[in-house]
Amino acid sequence: MTNSLKLPLAALKAKIDLSDIEFNDSLNSQSTILGQERAQSALEFGIAMPNSGYNIFVMGETGSGRLSMIMQYLQALAPSKPAPPSYAYVDNFENAREPIAIKLPAEHGQDFLKAIENLITNVLATFPATFENPSYQQKKTAVERQFVHTYRDATEYVDAQAREINIGLFSENDTFNFLPLCENKPMRDEDLSALSTEERELYKQRIEELEDCLSEALLELPQWRRELAASMTQLNNDTIDAAIEPLFDELNTRYAEVEDVVTYLAEVKQNLRQTINDYLMPVSSNEPIERDHILKKLILEQYAPNILIDYKQDSGAPVIYETHPTYQNLFGRVEYSNDQGTLVPHYRRICAGALHKANGGYLILDAEKVLHYPFVWDGLKRSLKSGYIEIESPFTEQSINTITLKPEVIPLNVKIILVGNADIFYLLEAMDDEFNESFRVLADFDYRIPRTPETMKHFAQLMIKQATDAKTQPLTQAAIESLIEHSCRLAESQAYFSACINDALEIIGEAQLFATKTKAEKLDRLHIEQALNAREYRNGRMSQTILEEMLDGTILIDTDGAAIGKINGLTVLDMGGSSFGMPARITTTVHPGSRGVVDIEREVELGQALHSKGVMILTGYLGHCYAQQFPLAISASIAMEQSYGHIDGDSASLAELCSLISALTRTKIKQNFAVTGSINQYGEVQAIGGANEKIEGFFR
Repeated sequence: MTNSLKLPLAALKAKIDLSDIEFNDSLNSQSTILGQERAQSALEFGIAMPNSGYNIFVMGETGSGRLSMIMQYLQALAPSKPAPPSYAYVDNFENAREPIAIKLPAEHGQDFLKAIENLITNVLATFPATFENPSYQQKKTAVERQFVHTYRDATEYVDAQAREINIGLFSENDTFNFLPLCENKPMRDEDLSALSTEERELYKQRIEELEDCLSEALLELPQWRRELAASMTQLNNDTIDAAIEPLFDELNTRYAEVEDVVTYLAEVKQNLRQTINDYLMPVSSNEPIERDHILKKLILEQYAPNILIDYKQDSGAPVIYETHPTYQNLFGRVEYSNDQGTLVPHYRRICAGALHKANGGYLILDAEKVLHYPFVWDGLKRSLKSGYIEIESPFTEQSINTITLKPEVIPLNVKIILVGNADIFYLLEAMDDEFNESFRVLADFDYRIPRTPETMKHFAQLMIKQATDAKTQPLTQAAIESLIEHSCRLAESQAYFSACINDALEIIGEAQLFATKTKAEKLDRLHIEQALNAREYRNGRMSQTILEEMLDGTILIDTDGAAIGKINGLTVLDMGGSSFGMPARITTTVHPGSRGVVDIEREVELGQALHSKGVMILTGYLGHCYAQQFPLAISASIAMEQSYGHIDGDSASLAELCSLISALTRTKIKQNFAVTGSINQYGEVQAIGGANEKIEGFFR
């Protein structure tokens, strides 16, 4: 009976033979992902779907080629798509706290910036020289002359009235004085003293009347000054408009089809009047060059646009992979300058985020990181739902900044691709009701790939390409066969190999080290096996320690003889990058009573859910087979000896059943066997995982 169940040697390990498969090192960039047709189809559907909400969640394990497939597909597709428009922020002259967003055609952002810089340069070259032009000076003189004539007429009228009564009007430093005259000259003090008291009183009375007359004549002097100022302002504005009109005509013609720019230029033109009046009126300066430099910098800070994003016209749609999706890196930020201890924002210090850079294209994000950073997930959902990118600081309420900016929102048109494992996907689906509204497409990566001649050919091509890209020695056919065999081992199936291609790619790099030491011209099977053995040795300290403890009797394991209620089970331990199998003694004791089967691991809370489930199924099997006519009244205790950590999995349930039956029937079990397998309630043995590690661990 035992011999009939033995597996032939050839069945214990996949033996790969590629001699019948023709392959070369040519590889289509569209098919560099091995297998995963289902995931690739979902990705293509999600990318092509123009409706909102059809963003993509790519689900798969690390190393399965998720990111590679996404990048390769998008980088091949993106050049055929139109480049997104450029965006810039400019000053809002009515409300500086709310900068205005300007939309421009692709590749026009930097040109627009240079055009504004050239405009400022021309303005500085035009002013204040324009105000020194003879034509302007004549008009200015005419305006001032009108004021002077009106002013002089009023004072001359009063002076004429005064002279009729022998009194003169004299002015000094805008101060008027009335003095008695003697032969048309101001009377001297001694002459004035020689006058009688009645004459002096008469002069005093007449002077008071003349002062009232002068006050009445100059009553509208403030109005004349206001009219003079208004006339000068109008003259300056007309002069400014006439001087800058040609500068703006050229810009308006160039950007006639860009509505946002035309509107902004009109606002700049209007605001520029005040700036020129404030800074560019004629002044005397000993350092005109330095002054011009300071003025240019000052005016540029006021009018130059902040180019947020500007792609070339032939660049296609952007493909952005944001590796560090903090809130600021994703949505943009406003930087502050320190002004005497106060943090002051400015529209020219608005920085683009990944959403701005990917707008009009594709943005790839790590789902775990998006959920890790504060406010990012909620902000991303809000942007997708509203269709706008809003730059704001989520920490504003906790900060001490008293001055903030609220830039105008920018329309959002981007395809988001989240990359994560199954746990994150199902967590979001269960905990967030809005998740499926925004991410309606699931690209599910399989963890294994069917081993067919076509997939093996593709696998071989990938390995050859990796060796070429990494500049390692060429791979022999035997080396590729060894890599496929190792991949089948990782998939725990001879009919499949692992979708984690990265592991095989890493082995090629490690095998190159051994080929270099022996100066081999090619990477052969020997070098692949040396790399695998070296990896196992590096990670094998714990397994070696456990093995030595078994050999010296610290851990009790029997491999000869027979015993009642004792059996060798098989376990797999995962520690860091190491996974290895080891036998574990399972013992069962029985005694009279009706307590049933007691799982000691569960009682002490070391048994996890799946292990406890296996023991309960074992109890169900006993009841089904042996307690149909009368109640099953037994008391038994099952334990996995010398285990000091948590135990999970139901693959020990068959060994536990054998141990229990042995204890009940007093039948000995041969200790040179080890047992693994799970059972159902009808006693059928089911498949288990980690078979390679378990078998190797026992025979080692």
